[in-house]
Parts: sequence; C-alpha cells; structure tokens
Amino acid sequence: MAEEVPVYLFTGFMDSGKTSLIQETLFENNFGDGSKGVIIMCEDGEKEYDEDKLRTINISLASIENEEDFTGKKLQEINDSFLPKQVFIEYNGTWGMDRILETQLPKNWVIVQSLATVDSTTFDLYLNNMRAMMQEQVFASDVVIFNRTDDDTDRGHLRRMIKNINRKAQIVYERKDGTIDERPEELPFDINQDLIELSDADYAIWFMDATENYKKYDGKKIKFLALCYNPEDLKKGVFVPGRFAMTCCIEDVTFIGFKCKYDRENEIPHKSWINLTAEVHVEFAREYKGRGPVLYPISIEPAEKPEDELVYFS
Repeated sequence: MAEEVPVYLFTGFMDSGKTSLIQETLFENNFGDGSKGVIIMCEDGEKEYDEDKLRTINISLASIENEEDFTGKKLQEINDSFLPKQVFIEYNGTWGMDRILETQLPKNWVIVQSLATVDSTTFDLYLNNMRAMMQEQVFASDVVIFNRTDDDTDRGHLRRMIKNINRKAQIVYERKDGTIDERPEELPFDINQDLIELSDADYAIWFMDATENYKKYDGKKIKFLALCYNPEDLKKGVFVPGRFAMTCCIEDVTFIGFKCKYDRENEIPHKSWINLTAEVHVEFAREYKGRGPVLYPISIEPAEKPEDELVYFS
C-alpha cells in the first residue's frame, strides 16, 4: 500500500501572510526534516519564495494561476512531475473553497491540516464587506493565525468572531515582530466570585469560554436570564436554558445553551423566560459527545422577556 502524502492547506486573502507562514514553517521549524516536497502557489503576493533556498531543503515550486485550472488533472500532473512526499498549497483567497474541497486529489494525497492567515488590522473590514468569502476560509480551518497584532488589538473580539464561525478552530495571535502573543484573554466577569452573575452582554462570551474551558467552571455557581428550550419530546428530567445569539447579521442567529438537569422540568414551560441560578458540574453528556458543563438549578424564578431577546458575540 502506497504511503500517504500529507497536504497542508494555507488559506487567506492576499498579503495576509501565507507565504511568510509557509517559509517560517519550512525553514525555522525544520518541518518535514528534508522530505521531498512541493509548494503549489495559487497567487502572487508581495512576498516571494527563494527557489534556490527552497532547493536546499528539497522543496520545489509549482503554480496554478487561474481558478478554473485548479483541477484534479492539474494536481495529478504536479504529483507526477515532482513525486512529493509532502505538499503545501498556498490557496488563492478569492477562489471559492468548494473548488479545493470538491476537487479529486491525486491518490494518497490527504489534507491533514488547514491553516488560515488573517491580517488583524483588516479583519473587520473584510468581514463586513466580504463576509461569505471570509467565513468560507475560516469555516474549514484547523488553525486561524491573526498576524500584525499588538497590545491594543482586541483579541477577545477577534476570537469571538472566529469561534462563532468555527468553534473548533485553534486561534493564534502573532505580533508584528513575529513573536506569539500568549497572554491569557480577559473575561468581562470575575469567575472567582461566589456567584457569577452574567449580564446579557456577558452571556455569549461566557457560553463560549465555558464550552472550551469547562473544567474551570466545575462547581461554580452561575446566574443569568434564560430562554427555556423544553418541548414535550425532550428527555425527561432535562431542559435547556440559553439565549439566541447573533454575530452581526440576522442570518447568523442560533440558540446557544447548556444541558440542565431538573426533576421538575415539566413545570418549566417551553419558550418561557426565567432567572436561573445554577451550579455547574462537569460530566459526560451524550448531547456533548463527551464531557462538558451540565447545570443543576439552585433557584428558578419567572422573568419578563427582555427588550432585546438576542445576545451578541461581539
């Protein structure tokens, strides 16, 4: 059986740092340990590759200039010409992601990691004006790298925007000097309080943090205004308190909530509003397909529907 050829996919708009990232990966991290490889360039950015330098680590260059030329046949030609043991695709940020995801790769080529580079200084501009293209690139990425950041960069905002599109993505912040910003992100509430009281503005941020870092909430008491999901066909002894959340347009609205165990759940009307005080227990839940935060009510009080029913990640 032929050995698999790992394919590393780099996405992002032009001048977002794809070429620099690939070169850093190859030269600074000794990636592939000299294994024969090929970089497939799909656009010409400001940064250029030094072919002579690449040759010293057994890496060749190939190019695909037009989106319609990005085909299984063309990739097979590249494979036959270079016989690579590893492949790096620098994808064109203006091409549809469906092109590469639906193209039949040469036999044994396997996309093992997808990385998206994003210029933090232009992210909001692109998101507001080319939302679909930006979401496409981020949606399938394993790692999102925000570069050109500094101490004034609102990392929390960037993180929330990405996590709302792709909750599983790992996010890295790279400073302008190329170093990684590893400072912990600040939350708008104090998790060391005896009771963490969440405002509507805090809920989506807490939900995201509790989803990713649930262990730190084990045993914590939480209070928030919740809309109850409790239809008749829901499992007995369970209901789901949560909120409808929106990123920045109505198409992005989705319900976000956690499993709540309560033996009098039949007393909680579906789509009713409550002020919930609960203790968080980290435990296995089939709904999460693993461990996660499960709420156990301490008190449940009827509440009025808020003027704005939505909460926001931004």
